[in-house]
Amino acid sequence: MDLAQALLTLSGLFAVGLAADQIGNRTLLPRVTLLLICGIAAGSSGFDLIPTEISDWYELLSIVALTMVAFLLGGSLTKENMLSNGRVILSISLAVVVLTIAIVSFGLWLLGVDIGLALVLGAVATATAPAATQDVIRQSGVQNDFTQALSGIVAIDDVWGLFAFSVVLIIAHQIGGSEDASMLYGAIHEFGASVLLGVCIGIPAAMLTGRLTGGEPLQIEALALTFLTAGLAIEFELSYLISGLTVGAIIINGARHHTKAFHEIEHVQWPFMILFFILAGASLEIHALRAVGLLGLAYMVLRVFSRLLGGWIGAWLGNAPDRQRRWFGLALLPQAGVAIGMALVAAKQFPAWSDTIMAITIGTTIAFEFLGPAATLYSIRRNRD
Repeated sequence: MDLAQALLTLSGLFAVGLAADQIGNRTLLPRVTLLLICGIAAGSSGFDLIPTEISDWYELLSIVALTMVAFLLGGSLTKENMLSNGRVILSISLAVVVLTIAIVSFGLWLLGVDIGLALVLGAVATATAPAATQDVIRQSGVQNDFTQALSGIVAIDDVWGLFAFSVVLIIAHQIGGSEDASMLYGAIHEFGASVLLGVCIGIPAAMLTGRLTGGEPLQIEALALTFLTAGLAIEFELSYLISGLTVGAIIINGARHHTKAFHEIEHVQWPFMILFFILAGASLEIHALRAVGLLGLAYMVLRVFSRLLGGWIGAWLGNAPDRQRRWFGLALLPQAGVAIGMALVAAKQFPAWSDTIMAITIGTTIAFEFLGPAATLYSIRRNRD
């Protein structure tokens, strides 16, 4: 690719990001949704303006951006936040995952879907979009018990979801006559090893970073930690999300000399997020929505209902304030790459269902990418006091 073309393309993408930021700050529209729309318009489903060489950066940018998000989410799991909101965080995250699987699976089974396929789709429905949710929280500018609890929920609900997904795959295999439990063992190993990697990076990082500038880590320290965590996780085939989350939690709780532990990550994150969301939109194939059909619409309705009910029940069990209880589920509607990753694994495990799994997951993910951030922003603004 011509160097001038690459620089001009990047200039245009950052200009779009600036416009989305300004429009989002002046309207009720989440800037995540605006960036996705711009990406679709500029991608292969639109005017095909983004060179292939730029689109090929998507995987790298997504890893860097999501690792930064994991650091920030881990940074929300402070001792103070867990003492004040830990019960709410755990009860809502678990209730939402359990009820999503139960309601989506049972509802699809009542509609005539094979019980094994229904269980798999129910497990895929547990996935959320931590990057989109975290960005909406930042855009809102609201820092209170509701947003702190929401950050904590998003930080760990995909962990529960991945475990539940592994268990459901085993159940679905057993229903089909196979008793392969390797998925569960693999999930336990990946989780444990990812946490261990995060501990190995987080402990020395907590001791060493922030020593040169009076408690605030340098930007180069923040970038080095991001790339180190993501690189080692990929090298050892582990979860960079879980590792990054662990590093963030250790640093925020262990580095007592830090005054602004993730200030520089917050500063440097947005340019990566702009490119990540635009290229994510460019990678979406809108025609997948046409393949969803009535089954996909039923999946969407069941997922929305399960999130609303799970959020309310979890908030009630966690003794959250009455005025917040009905809004947690709505704030957890975004769904993105984790769901597609689950679907790819499930499609490989069950070739006979692969077309249905991928069509429903991709199509509904596109819909939830547009609708979810708006629902999250609306929920936060209803709880800003």
